[in-house]
Amino acid sequence: MTFSGFPTAALDFYDDLEVDNTKAFWEEHKAVYTESVAGPMKALTAALADEFGEAKIFRPYRDVRFSKDKTPYKTHQGAYVAVAPATGYYVQVGAPGVRTGAGFYDASPARLASLREAIVHDRHGAELEKILSDLTAKGWTVGGDRLKTSPRGYDADHPRIELLRHKSLTLGRDHGFAPYVHTADLLEHVRADWRETSPFVEWLLRHNRA
Repeated sequence: MTFSGFPTAALDFYDDLEVDNTKAFWEEHKAVYTESVAGPMKALTAALADEFGEAKIFRPYRDVRFSKDKTPYKTHQGAYVAVAPATGYYVQVGAPGVRTGAGFYDASPARLASLREAIVHDRHGAELEKILSDLTAKGWTVGGDRLKTSPRGYDADHPRIELLRHKSLTLGRDHGFAPYVHTADLLEHVRADWRETSPFVEWLLRHNRA
């Protein structure tokens, strides 16, 4: 299957799913999910695989075992290319449209300590700051889980304390409902986004010594 964009039906499907997140709705509209969401996502990630690697396309079902929210289905479809544990490139489609991202979403204590050691290092930390500054100037948004206080062992007055508070660190960009999300042109937008964030991902890889 050649990627030709996500049809309007994909966004409409998630609009409706947010209103009626039930098995009955899912079963009635499963063909829309298969043809307008899952199929295009597989084609998109397959077209990117030669450059970035094989993607994991996430299951549409939520794990509700430990959640108060028992709605059974995710309200977006995500795909992720791993370049290290919990680190890599991301794309998703949902009711708000298309979003791309990169970074790490989880880290062991040892790995987090290694990354924080790099952040406080004069040269390595300054390099990360510049990478993030350059990318936010281009429209990327810094995200990730953060501590409310300073991590143990680090001075609250450290010039990079905001980065040190991160337990995960990501960059995201919204493409929303831009006309090209419904066309083959979206492929090159995703490719360009992942290339643009590669200095950030490579920094994370260089300083992941855990």
